[in-house]
Amino acid sequence: MSNMEGVQARVQESVNKTLNTLDKEHLRKIQREMFLCSAACCEKDSYSMDDVQRCLDSCGQPIGKAQNYIQGELQNFQDRLQRCAMACQDQVRDKVTPQSTEGEVVKLKQEMEACVVQCASSHIDMMPGMLNRIKQTLNSRSYTS
Repeated sequence: MSNMEGVQARVQESVNKTLNTLDKEHLRKIQREMFLCSAACCEKDSYSMDDVQRCLDSCGQPIGKAQNYIQGELQNFQDRLQRCAMACQDQVRDKVTPQSTEGEVVKLKQEMEACVVQCASSHIDMMPGMLNRIKQTLNSRSYTS
């Protein structure tokens, strides 16, 4: 496995660990509430078909909003990581000239890979803080506003 593949695997493992934690500690509880709410909608004999559907739609909103919130946070993380990696690429690209030897190009490629690995490591280090922020937001239900 190359250095770049290894760092990609580490980032993916960190993201998966975060998602599993969020699923077990928060999303499943919200899903449970949705299903209980949905069951209650179906038990209302006085509701019309449209009323039941509106009730069911309303029950599904919190989980949808929570999932959208988490997806937005993960997209922001991925965007930041990608910008960091692109900055590495730009730094190296600025050093390459038409006169660059093959040896210099190899060194610059290694420099870029080291920079990307550093980006990944620093972003993996950010995951616990991001996880805590997401947990706090999910606990406060402030993602629903």
